[in-house]
Amino acid sequence: MRVFPGTPYPLGATFDGMGVNFALFSEHATQVELCLFENESATQETQRITLPEYTDHVWHCYLPDVRPGQIYGYRVHGPYEPEKGFRFNPNKLLVDPYARALVRQLTWHDSLFGYQVKARNQDLSFDTRDSAPYAPLCAVIDPAFSWGDDRPPKTPWHKTVIYEAHVKGMTMLHPDIPDNLRGTYAGMATAPIIHHLKEMGVTAIELMPIHQRVDERFLSTRGLTNYWGYNSLSFFAPDIHYTSFRGWLSAIREFKMMVRSFHAAGIEVILDVVYNHTAEGNELGPTLSMRGIDNLSYYRLGGEDFRHYKDFTGCGNTLNMQHPQVLQLIMDSLRYWIQEMHVDGFRFDLASALARELHEVDKLGAFFDIIHQDPIISQVKLIAEPWDLGEGGYQVGNFPVLWTEWNGKYRDTLRQFWRGDSGQISQFATRISGSSDLYQDEGRLPHASINFVTAHDGFTLWDLVSYNEKHNEANQEGNRDGDSHNNSWNCGTEGETDNRAINTLRQQQRRNLMGSLILSLGVPMISGGDELSRTQKGNNNAYCQDNAISWYDWSLNEEQQDFLAYVKRMMALRKSEPVLQRRRFLSGKCVEGIGTRDIYWYSETGKLMAERQWQNPNNHFIAVVLDGEAIAETDECGNRIIGDTLLIIMNSASKAVSFPLPWRQEGAHWELFENTAQRLGGNMEEHRPNVQEQDYSGGEPYHVAPHSLCVFLLRTPQGE
Repeated sequence: MRVFPGTPYPLGATFDGMGVNFALFSEHATQVELCLFENESATQETQRITLPEYTDHVWHCYLPDVRPGQIYGYRVHGPYEPEKGFRFNPNKLLVDPYARALVRQLTWHDSLFGYQVKARNQDLSFDTRDSAPYAPLCAVIDPAFSWGDDRPPKTPWHKTVIYEAHVKGMTMLHPDIPDNLRGTYAGMATAPIIHHLKEMGVTAIELMPIHQRVDERFLSTRGLTNYWGYNSLSFFAPDIHYTSFRGWLSAIREFKMMVRSFHAAGIEVILDVVYNHTAEGNELGPTLSMRGIDNLSYYRLGGEDFRHYKDFTGCGNTLNMQHPQVLQLIMDSLRYWIQEMHVDGFRFDLASALARELHEVDKLGAFFDIIHQDPIISQVKLIAEPWDLGEGGYQVGNFPVLWTEWNGKYRDTLRQFWRGDSGQISQFATRISGSSDLYQDEGRLPHASINFVTAHDGFTLWDLVSYNEKHNEANQEGNRDGDSHNNSWNCGTEGETDNRAINTLRQQQRRNLMGSLILSLGVPMISGGDELSRTQKGNNNAYCQDNAISWYDWSLNEEQQDFLAYVKRMMALRKSEPVLQRRRFLSGKCVEGIGTRDIYWYSETGKLMAERQWQNPNNHFIAVVLDGEAIAETDECGNRIIGDTLLIIMNSASKAVSFPLPWRQEGAHWELFENTAQRLGGNMEEHRPNVQEQDYSGGEPYHVAPHSLCVFLLRTPQGE
């Protein structure tokens, strides 16, 4: 085979139409061998090529006789001195960090470890067995794809509604998806899924990790998998678990087809990405890729003894964001998914770990600097999970402009308020009005708050109102895993029950929580399946449950259908009402030129909230008027935005309140849109309450049931 020098850039295996350039970064290696395999089931390479060139810490060559479809891996030579951070072992076949496709998953075997597994001081020993028969393999790809007229929807943040979903979980049990497409990218692109999302008013689907993953060995021995996928091996290759046809090529093609289908429906695609750690784990983990390529460069190693890893992630290792090559790897990966795969944004798992320059989290760190100035990455949606497991890792409200955040304080406050906890009124009002205390002083806008009540990690919405304790026995970890602090309330009994009163209260509580989420200022995120009344039977850490515990059940009974209709109805209200899609924070002051405030807060007496009522720990009632005449914002054409005025009443107490409805103007009345203590679900138009039966005058007392949320729209004589 002819071997030419090639170039050090771009990294990875790049087909230029005539041959393939191979380039691999390793600052401390002494030799790099490119291994070519005949097919994906091969247990040994057919050829080893020593890369002849070393430029700027990059080993490279060009093979004019190689074409797309070539399967390959690397063997990297260098010192094996764990105490100094070096873990080179050429007996281990390694995955190219820039591989666009992996053609097979690993098979667990002791030879995958760089050390002798059963030796004393295990990781200080050296293993000479060849891992090639068991290791994942890479493939050269041809990126050509006909995108047609595909265009990103570019939905403005203030109009965005996010739906967090799992590719397999959402499609595996859907009766209208063909069997061979269930659990796949292609299944996600089918009409039933897209129709469901469109009916709900979803504008962006946030996919749980689809980078190629590894199932941890301890899970495999238990017959479990890393179902959630937060154990990445490759930052460029789409996971071959989610292909409808056997073969690595279909993963890339089907992913692109899925994105194209979502875009055609006006739905953006956001990827949940895990750049904080890799599947290689701590010093006792396998040698699969970066550890064997250049451990000292790629990972954060501990103190004076570089044998151990700094673990801010709880997963054994943390990528070394201090190294420019690691930063380049992440930036190149992000640009690849934007430019080649057409995704619209990213949610960064444990993003605080990416911001650690030395030990502390630094919001002015290099990671944020290079994203901020990048003309491609800075223009897509950027969402941070603003915490990690290290000291000072909880950073809600501290990320820079351009970034939005999963607002953990929003989640906790809404759960505590609707559970009936004391002293929540002030915090609750702040959260549903956009969390200005977290974002306004830094020049950020309400959309910086990604509001959520539930997510993949934790209880589902159904379980949140059905369980006080986690029930994770199926994970086979003695129920020790998962968070024990859930702010949940089982409404009177643990788990499933035939008690009608408890089930009614649970249904009401789910409506309260979901309704509050939809009505809040900021960006709502729905956890996939909550609208379908999905339950995990009390498991709040179902990361390893690739089965009916995690899959979405689409067979809904009457009550569940009613709840789905409620969600659609409330989403339609949000979409139609400008006061729920504000771009800027509410001021509480009279808007210039309009003569009325943009927001009014009322106590249960029907009067404006006084300071003592804000501070009263036993206050569980609040009402808010959002004035549609006082928006003080313009549309894309510069026209003033005017909408309906809304009255939202929230009572988390166990007693009813007779609330005098606010007086607004002569001849105006309040039209009831929703009361979670009544069955008012259904299509927004077909099931709109009869105006004559649901109209109330200002000053008229309205019975607000315990644990209920009510929504009214102001109707004026000229607006009839």
